[in-house]
Amino acid sequence: MIQLDDNMLRRLQMIQLGMLTEVDRICRKCNIQYNIIAGTLLGAIRHKGYIPWDDDADVAFLRPEYEKFRNACKSELDKSRFIFQDHRNTKGYRWGYGKLRRKDTLFLREHQEHMPYMQGVFIDIFPLDGVPDNYLLRSLKNFECFCIRKILWSKVGKFAEKNFWKRQTYKVLDKLPEKTVFRYYHTMIYRANKSSTRMVRILMFPTPNSEYGYYRNWYEKSKEVEFEGKRLQGIQDHDSYLNFKFGEYMKLPPAEKRKVHPVSGIKLIGK
Repeated sequence: MIQLDDNMLRRLQMIQLGMLTEVDRICRKCNIQYNIIAGTLLGAIRHKGYIPWDDDADVAFLRPEYEKFRNACKSELDKSRFIFQDHRNTKGYRWGYGKLRRKDTLFLREHQEHMPYMQGVFIDIFPLDGVPDNYLLRSLKNFECFCIRKILWSKVGKFAEKNFWKRQTYKVLDKLPEKTVFRYYHTMIYRANKSSTRMVRILMFPTPNSEYGYYRNWYEKSKEVEFEGKRLQGIQDHDSYLNFKFGEYMKLPPAEKRKVHPVSGIKLIGK
């Protein structure tokens, strides 16, 4: 595993900042609503930029806005520098959300070296879909999301999982036809957006809270926030959102909880 030093981490962050700026440019031009979320929004509020040890960036759209952004990328994205990936346009891509990547770079996550697509420096582009208002039904939806996510993860899990029996389980799951799994996922998306529910979530990403979702109205109202000297769109009621997600979010975590992702290969150029 490669240990990023402070200089390399900062270079990585600046490349990602270029991609955040590109998302903002496209969305302003095409009248698309987005929000920086999670640690990226926390960094904006607490640090006016990146959390010093953070190595990724997250952008979220309610599903209709995600589809607008995805389509806008076909004509508006600066393709000399960037590429947008999701399972609908990238063969072998196993995630239920998109990534914007910087061309002419490399950022290999550990155990993903075999994945058959371009793996440059990226930011995550998340769609938000509705989940049931009823807590029991929402809990069942969380289990459904967990199962499909693990099937998609199996291509990596059969190598990454340390437990022998779990590795064998992933090997079996990996034999399920990819087209069938994604067909089921698209059925989930359709059902999730038949009505406007009170709560939403990223269906194919863990939602590590006891509510199994986030409030839709957080993502419906945005405001400009400062991030590394840029003006990006963030959740207007950031205090409620960040308290819900992180608790005492202005308090720095202890050093042992300041995690970075394991990386096996990296190449950084440009911005």
